[in-house]
Amino acid sequence: MSVAPPSPSAATTARLPGFDLGRLDEVSAALAARAPEYDRTGAFPRESLRLVHEAGLLTAGVDRRHGGPGGSFTDITRILLALGRGDPSVALIAGMTVVPHLVQPRSPWPEELYRRVLADSAERPTLLNHARAEPELGSSTRGLPATTARRTAHGWSLTGRKRYVTGAEGLSWFLVWAATDEPEPRVGTFIVPATAPGIEIEPTWRQLGMRATGSHEVAFTDVEIPADHIHELAPPGAAPPPGTLPGSVPLLLSSALYLGVARAAQSAVHSFAHARVPSALGRALATTGRFERGAGEIETLLTSAEQLIFGVAGQVDRGEPVRGLDALAAKVVVVRQVTRAVETGLRLLGNSGLAQENPLERHFRDIQSAGVHAPGEDAALPLIGAAALAAEAPDD
Repeated sequence: MSVAPPSPSAATTARLPGFDLGRLDEVSAALAARAPEYDRTGAFPRESLRLVHEAGLLTAGVDRRHGGPGGSFTDITRILLALGRGDPSVALIAGMTVVPHLVQPRSPWPEELYRRVLADSAERPTLLNHARAEPELGSSTRGLPATTARRTAHGWSLTGRKRYVTGAEGLSWFLVWAATDEPEPRVGTFIVPATAPGIEIEPTWRQLGMRATGSHEVAFTDVEIPADHIHELAPPGAAPPPGTLPGSVPLLLSSALYLGVARAAQSAVHSFAHARVPSALGRALATTGRFERGAGEIETLLTSAEQLIFGVAGQVDRGEPVRGLDALAAKVVVVRQVTRAVETGLRLLGNSGLAQENPLERHFRDIQSAGVHAPGEDAALPLIGAAALAAEAPDD
């Protein structure tokens, strides 16, 4: 399916490219060809991200009233799955940009600022990402940020340190979670251009997998931004604005990229099973009961994970309400299943699956990152459990 942008309207500053879901396999294959080298070097995947941009995928979720193609939640989920199948590092960086555009109608930025971002996006890859986690705080789901926004004569000045900022060296905008220094502090997202003085990227990302995401630490020292570069500034614990989508929904949809990793791992297992013909057996491993059972388990895990993700995406597209805890529970299940699927494939191949020349080795390393994106199970399960217990608590 091709989705083309509408004719520019009065609200539009730039004409954004459409996208073609029929080209996803082509884009995925191109990313996969470059992925081993980016994994080996850890270099920022600029060329792959340019390809994603030129295919119209970075702005696929921009609403039609802003001149975008208006891709649905289901469309974006398909895109992230395909990018994850090709190169999950690229998919993660891209997803951090795609999702803010997708939820923009429900959680709008200042209008003029968003027009500026879209004008840049029409010309070149314009990457966005939230900077939330902090060395002292850990996950952004716990406590308040130590990063401080101080009032100035012309706007705000930010000081603080963030970690695990995916795509840091290639971002155009940092979406910095910070607390104000007001007598009664408020918290919100401060939208910071990457070219602003006072930003220092520290190359700290040296991980087992997802090596090309460049999720480095970033220090902000007296970084000045205009007064209106703010998104949803409110007292701590305040209810989100009406119509805001539960944050667990975009998190679940983003898990589609790890489903893509697992699908790529599945293909690697199948290729090995068809090609390997042990002399003592005299036929391909794919014909043995052991591999048939293992392949069946992998497919069952991945099909059910896919149904969960696309089920929630479809609910949102149909305008049906989605409970945040339901999406959070689905994310827990999806992460468990894609991880187990890849591990099952590795057990089938044994030592051959751990060889660096086998793509399964890289997929196994990459899938280990699926469960560490906040909120992890340690944070999600108590929330889900408390709600389930409360629903059947005896009346006083």
